[in-house]
Amino acid sequence: MGLERLCARRDVFRVDPVRPGFERGEARFNGHAFAPHRHDTYALGLTLRGVQCFRYRGVETRCLAGQAFVLHPDELHDGHAGTDDGFAYRMLYLEPALVQKALEAPRRPLPFLRGGVSADARLLAALDMALSDDGAPIEELRFDSHLVEIATALAALDPSSVAKSADAPCARAVSRAREFLDAEFASAVTSATLERATGLSRFALARHFRAYLGTSPHRYVVMRRLDRARALMRQGASLADAALASGFADQSHMTRHFTRAYGVTPARWRGLAA
Repeated sequence: MGLERLCARRDVFRVDPVRPGFERGEARFNGHAFAPHRHDTYALGLTLRGVQCFRYRGVETRCLAGQAFVLHPDELHDGHAGTDDGFAYRMLYLEPALVQKALEAPRRPLPFLRGGVSADARLLAALDMALSDDGAPIEELRFDSHLVEIATALAALDPSSVAKSADAPCARAVSRAREFLDAEFASAVTSATLERATGLSRFALARHFRAYLGTSPHRYVVMRRLDRARALMRQGASLADAALASGFADQSHMTRHFTRAYGVTPARWRGLAA
C-alpha cells in the first residue's frame, strides 16, 4: 500500500483480505467517493491527507488528516472530499465477532462510537500499528495483538457497553446462527430453518443477532454472498458468473446489493482496484 498511489490524481480504492473478517485497504478520491451504503462490519481507519467527509447518522461529518473514523456495522454513510485537493485514507473492515472475541465478551453488545470520528490517542496508535505495511504477512501473534489493541480502544470509548449484557443461551444461539449462515449463505435460508437451528423465535433471534453482530440475519447472508462475489471477481470471474456462483439470482440482483453495501457498482469497484 504505497503512498505514491495515494498521492496520484486518479481515484484509487484497494482492499486486501488479510485474514477472514479482517480486510485492510487504502483509498484516494478527488471528489465524490461513495453513494450511501452500509456494511455489516466495522469500517475504521485513519485519514492521511485532506478532509474526508461523510454523512453519518443524519449528520455531515468531517474527518481531518491525523484523525480516526469508526463507522459502526449497518450504519448508513456516504463519502466525498471536503476540499478540491481530495482526500486519502487507510482503513480496516473488521468483523464484529472478532471484536467480541478479542474482548472475551460474547454477551456484550458491540462498542459504539456515536460521532464517527475520534482523536483518541489509544485508538490512533492501535490503528496505526494495524495499518502499517512492512511488506510482510501479518503473523498470528501480531494479528492477535492488533485485534486486542483495537477492540480495547473501542470498548474504552463506549463505557456503556461494559454495563450491558444478555443471557448466555441467547449468545450461544446467535453463534449457532452465524455458523449456520456462514456455511449455507448461497442457499435460500428460511426463518423456520434458523428457528430450528437456534431454538429461538425468529423475532428474538433478529433482536439478539443485531445486538451481538450489529446487523440482521438477512443482511449477514447478503454480505457473505458479496464477500464470495468479490473474491471471484478478484480471480477474474465475470460479473454474471460471480453473481450466480455466490447465490444471487442474476447479475442485476448482485449489482443492487453490491451498490447498497459498498456505494459503488461491481464494475466501478473492479475498475478502482485495477
